[in-house]
Amino acid sequence: MNGWIKIFATRNYPKANIIKGMLEENNIKTIIFNKQDSSYVNFGDIELYVPAHLKEVALSLIEKGFLN
Repeated sequence: MNGWIKIFATRNYPKANIIKGMLEENNIKTIIFNKQDSSYVNFGDIELYVPAHLKEVALSLIEKGFLN
């Protein structure tokens, strides 16, 4: 995934989707990679990636979202 950077990882799929939605509402394209084991969800993460040039904006939005 050249040009994309991981900005968030969690084991909580609904939380990942909420963050993805918030970023996309702010015109930041986001990709979710679900790397969780299909049998044991305690293994692996759900990772969010954004274009590398939008990293700082995305991280700022995530931080503000967690503060509210």
